[in-house]
Amino acid sequence: MRMTVTRTADTNTPRTYMFEYDFMQNAFAASGIVAVMAGLVGYFLVLRGQSFAGHALSHLGFTGATGAVLIGAPPLWGLIAVTVAGGVGMGLLGERFAQRDVAIGIVLTVSLGFGLLFLHFFTSYVATATALLFGNVLAVDAATVWVLLVLGLVSVVALAVLSRPLLFASIQPELAEAKGVPLQGIGVAFLAIVALATAGSVQIVGVLLVFALMVGPAAAAQRLTAGVLPGLALAAGLALAEAWLALALAFETDWPTSFWITVLSAGVYLTAMALGRIT
Repeated sequence: MRMTVTRTADTNTPRTYMFEYDFMQNAFAASGIVAVMAGLVGYFLVLRGQSFAGHALSHLGFTGATGAVLIGAPPLWGLIAVTVAGGVGMGLLGERFAQRDVAIGIVLTVSLGFGLLFLHFFTSYVATATALLFGNVLAVDAATVWVLLVLGLVSVVALAVLSRPLLFASIQPELAEAKGVPLQGIGVAFLAIVALATAGSVQIVGVLLVFALMVGPAAAAQRLTAGVLPGLALAAGLALAEAWLALALAFETDWPTSFWITVLSAGVYLTAMALGRIT
């Protein structure tokens, strides 16, 4: 979505004119909700070494969204349904699945293949496919913002309830199992939460760029902090800053928001790596 706006020549006017547009207000609200959710969930995703599985869920979501378009349903609902089902399925497969990168790679390609097949029957939805693959936060309407808010609240509350046993199972799985922590149940519940966060992130950065918002800030935070709570706060803060700064840069340059998010995410992570080596 290209942004063609008329800017005032009055240099004394504060540069807040972008908030005069409804689509920018919706974009800032949606990206803020998703960024905080993605940062918090992504922290545990990176901690557990399941980043690639999270990427696979986004591809499953593409299939669900395009399948929903095929039957005339809203793409977001198909995205949510299939990602959650995929997350639960991955969780039930447990460590066997987590150790099989080849299997995950096959899931990625097959999911995209089915998604493209579904779009083949409705060639008029090429714009929908592009938005799903690369994101289009500037097209988010007020109704979608409310849906994302519900997704965010459910994800964050569920993550808070699960956080203690999840942290124990992530850091010391053998000891946690010996203490009676249900590792498989924790894994299933967590990947269901990841699926919800992924469904929200796809609305902002698309299927192919979920890593930028969900993994980048979390990985940088873990390199810069030692504690869990500071790490969670920093991951959410970095994701929020990247999303909002990307929107401002997109407004000024008319370049895609997803591009700016990926550039900022990579820059922050590389900076965190450099600072980590120095300290």
